[in-house]
Amino acid sequence: MDLHPALKPLEALIGIWEGAGQGEYPSIKGFDYIEEISFTNIGKPFLEYRQRTWKADNTLMHVESGYLRVPAPDRVEFVLAQPTGQSELLEGRLESSDGEIRIFAEGRIMNTSTAKQVDATARSYALVGDALKTSFDMAAVGYPIQRHLTANLTRTS
Repeated sequence: MDLHPALKPLEALIGIWEGAGQGEYPSIKGFDYIEEISFTNIGKPFLEYRQRTWKADNTLMHVESGYLRVPAPDRVEFVLAQPTGQSELLEGRLESSDGEIRIFAEGRIMNTSTAKQVDATARSYALVGDALKTSFDMAAVGYPIQRHLTANLTRTS
């Protein structure tokens, strides 16, 4: 399937990535997890995005899915849905040169009436060679925006 021309700067992200991560937040005890992210070309001007995390004993922790769009050569948009009751709309910048990709995006959140309150998010992705580093910051349950998750992933396919 041909890659839409707008997605050319993200071509190296396409595939499945897996690795170890660490989580922290003032309202919880720190934890380790395993993360898998996939970026899939479906022939449209966006990539399909899926993410899931689990504990070392294979207990599922979190899943989310959505789409990554490139409305301009240096801009990205994420549209994400989470089963925890949030939808996340992120916009930010894309830097792509010499085989490296860097994405920095800030999000606005919609929460269902039964979800924990999340007020804002920020995500970053840095692809250098076959290493993908991710981070996720959030403002939630009364705390200001701060680091929640970091992971170091490698390509599995």
